[in-house]
Amino acid sequence: MTRVIVVDDQALVREGIRTLLQLAGIDVVAEAEDGRAALAAVEAHRPDVVLMDLRMPRYDGLWALEQLRAAESTVPALVLTTFDDDQLVLEALQAGARGYLLKDVTVERLARAVHTLAGGGTLISPSITDGLLRAIRSGPGAPGERGEPVIAALTDRELDVLRLVAEGCTNREIAEVLHLAEGTVKNHLSVILQKMGARDRTNAVLRALREGVLE
Repeated sequence: MTRVIVVDDQALVREGIRTLLQLAGIDVVAEAEDGRAALAAVEAHRPDVVLMDLRMPRYDGLWALEQLRAAESTVPALVLTTFDDDQLVLEALQAGARGYLLKDVTVERLARAVHTLAGGGTLISPSITDGLLRAIRSGPGAPGERGEPVIAALTDRELDVLRLVAEGCTNREIAEVLHLAEGTVKNHLSVILQKMGARDRTNAVLRALREGVLE
């Protein structure tokens, strides 16, 4: 059973998410009211996924994501937010979040997202890609280091893999769609990250969005 930690400053919200996830067959092993408590819960329980709110008093979700990245944590974080700030969500993805959803998401969609991240996938929802593009292009920074475009260096097959990563597919799902061995998909991803100078799958997708490949 997939094991999750729910991080939100509102107890009622945490209780509601716990109930919904448990009905979907997902085990909520701990709850946390802010980023600092989230770090302690991750250390204690080693979950498969952290479900993270961004806006919390004291130690917020962005702070927690940055701390997890600094500690080289392998636990994927899924941001669950009202998404009233495109730039904030972009910063969360750059800080290491592997995906995000709106808080009005359905239970089925939330459960699928949790399983996607637990399986090694990413989730960048097409419904708010336009907001991400605006934030990417208006902000002073960019995913990865700015420099010469590298998308042209990707082969057609590597671009196919990258597009499926952006859709939230796991390595196994990509392998099935492209009729490849899962090991071959992993090799393609390693090459993609190296060519793009990206630290992870989400960072690669963000850079591809910035350069217009995934519009």
